[in-house]
Amino acid sequence: MSKSPGRPLPLPAAALPAGAPSWSGDHPRRWLDALPPRWVPSPSRTGHLMTASAAAAGVTGLLALPAGWRPWAAALLALHALWLCARPEIVPVSAPVLAALLVVLRPGKLWPAAVLLLAPVWAVAVLRLVARRRQRERARDAAGGVTASPPDADRPLPRGRFLIVCGGVLLALGLGAVAVLPAHGPDTGEAARALPALAWLVAGQGLTALVSGLLGRRRAAALRAAAAPVLRVLVREGADGDTEVFAADDTAGVRPLFRVAVTEVQDGAPDDEVDEEELEEFLERVDREGPGPLREAVLYGVPCDGAEILLVTAAEKADAPPVPERSSGPVRPLSEASVRRLTAVDKRRQARQTAYAELRRSAGEAVLGEADGAAPAGIRQWRAGLLHRLCALVLVLWGSGLFWSETGGWRHALGALAGFVGALCLPHWLAWRITADSEGLWFNGLRGTRHIPWEQIRTVACTGTELKVDSRRASFTPWSATAPRWPWLERRFGLLHPHERTASEITALWRDPSLRPSVPADAGRRGRPLWPLALVLAAGWTAALLFLS
Repeated sequence: MSKSPGRPLPLPAAALPAGAPSWSGDHPRRWLDALPPRWVPSPSRTGHLMTASAAAAGVTGLLALPAGWRPWAAALLALHALWLCARPEIVPVSAPVLAALLVVLRPGKLWPAAVLLLAPVWAVAVLRLVARRRQRERARDAAGGVTASPPDADRPLPRGRFLIVCGGVLLALGLGAVAVLPAHGPDTGEAARALPALAWLVAGQGLTALVSGLLGRRRAAALRAAAAPVLRVLVREGADGDTEVFAADDTAGVRPLFRVAVTEVQDGAPDDEVDEEELEEFLERVDREGPGPLREAVLYGVPCDGAEILLVTAAEKADAPPVPERSSGPVRPLSEASVRRLTAVDKRRQARQTAYAELRRSAGEAVLGEADGAAPAGIRQWRAGLLHRLCALVLVLWGSGLFWSETGGWRHALGALAGFVGALCLPHWLAWRITADSEGLWFNGLRGTRHIPWEQIRTVACTGTELKVDSRRASFTPWSATAPRWPWLERRFGLLHPHERTASEITALWRDPSLRPSVPADAGRRGRPLWPLALVLAAGWTAALLFLS
């Protein structure tokens, strides 16, 4: 992982529970040694759960169609791929029950192989649960019996509500579809046989979300029911928004122990009006590339795979009070392989940021050179280029292919929907324009022109594929444009993406008033409305639907 320069941001002494020990020395290593073997699936990020869900859907389709399994059996066996990753607590019970059902009911071909497969699935889940128990024991040893009441013990507990509601809805929808769909024999079409299996899979995923919400809520309530073990640690916000927790003596931020999604504990009911400074700080954190600074923190609870914890961390802003944060997702330990992957990603991000910073500096110097020793430049404009128009063409071709293969009413319905969406989105891609004059920035749009005075600009940034300009006015919707990019090619040949150049040049004008245009732009140069182009595109698409279908 990248090393954080300087000393971690300190936590005030008043926020430290009496006698709270540091999680340092051999204790973090012993905790890591309690992790299950590297070949045991253990998700370290949300993307792994998405992969497991996709795998469950694929296995369901293979069992329901080529293998001819009954829908409930196909979905139930496939769900074990998701449960093994997300909810191993279910597998020790579900795997033996499913194995017995397969032996008795024999729902399709290859059922003996499925029974044999369930044995290692059960063993892997048990290994992970045993490792959890070892982690809890070693974390308690590190705390040395020191406990303290969590600071949010008397506040409402929102943990798990969203998952419980979503899981209940999906479970009801899936079971409702199962009850409505008629039974289909092996001679019916593949689509007809796949629908009941899909309904069972949706019900199973709803059950997974429901169990996850209930377990998370129960564990969070247990943490606040009594004094919890406390440990002094270091934390930082990761590049993806999750919080990374380090040993207290890892002041360089070399080896994160685990990751956890957190949300700030509110003092009371949320205010209707959000402080402008707090909103700006939040948006800056969202826009930030790379991890945040290391901060001292106190960890309440017993960290282990799937646990709920609470953190009281030093604020990133100087002289600000400590920030209490409760876990909004389970603790996810990081194996050595996960840390190596994160380190490689971090190195690539740093190399990319360094290259981009050099290219941006060159673009900014070009703007300075143009105005060096001369009066401020005239009106400047940035427009959609060839790359944006190629993207619009690809989108049109892709959308055409989606509905052109359809027949009858579906073709016209999908075509009308595609035309409506295209008429709204394509004009911006084809003809966006930013104009800089003495009064600020002007942006064209479907209905007309929008304006940001120079002193009200909040941010001008190119983040990934998106060029974004935002205002300090809450009523202003951020302006953005998107175009693909290939970072490796840009670094290899020293190319500057059009969005990077635009952001650098606008930033140079924004930061240095002496570089700004000295005259205002007239109405024609500020940008004309794009709705005439939208009408032309809609008319052309309608004509194609009528005469070519």
